[in-house]
Amino acid sequence: MFRPGGPTLRELVDQALSETTAGYDKLAPKFDKTPFRTPDTVTRVMAERAAGRGVRAALDVCTGTGAAMLALRPFVHERLVGLDLSAGMLEVARASLASAPGPATVELVQGDALALPSAFDGAFDLVTCTGAFGHIETRDEHRLLVGLRRALAPGGRFVFVTSPMPSPTGAWFWVAHGFNAVMHARNALFSPKFVMYYLTFLWPEVRKRLEQAGFTVEAKHGLFPGEASRLVYVEATRRE
Repeated sequence: MFRPGGPTLRELVDQALSETTAGYDKLAPKFDKTPFRTPDTVTRVMAERAAGRGVRAALDVCTGTGAAMLALRPFVHERLVGLDLSAGMLEVARASLASAPGPATVELVQGDALALPSAFDGAFDLVTCTGAFGHIETRDEHRLLVGLRRALAPGGRFVFVTSPMPSPTGAWFWVAHGFNAVMHARNALFSPKFVMYYLTFLWPEVRKRLEQAGFTVEAKHGLFPGEASRLVYVEATRRE
């Protein structure tokens, strides 16, 4: 499950008992050796599908260690921005991207996806997000989507990967619900919160939220190989 050099159980417990941003600062040096990082096979397909014909400017929100940015960089012509709350994760991303090929200027910004700077308004042709929706509480999802729409130029696209709700007959359904129950209990007992839940932003339920936020939505199934074949590629285009 974890590659050699990954975090110990004690380090994971320490992370889970920390506030969300502080927890990822602690985990950052070993994050890419955990199964929490979106696999390269997924980010590569997503980037090729979303930007394979080239885009002028792209923003990756909740970029973490920059996995999606690495996949996107060859296709972005002018400006590639990654935003994350964790300074530790951004430091790892900076090192990873230093020698990554591609024509775009790379910027790494410490900031909140729920409060994008006004300088981002209409600045991007493409916004992406991978593996981070579990850090957004349900009550904040509309706020997130409205902010992402604001960052897009007219006709720009918000692209992400999600999944359908797993079947109750499968183990993952019960593992995910069990994990969520533990996290809800942890956040009820300890402060500050560590916001991390599974089974969020699922397809097709997320379609309605995207449409309410001002997007036209398309989804593609069967694009990803192997165990990722259940994943859904979603393109949400900003309506005028």
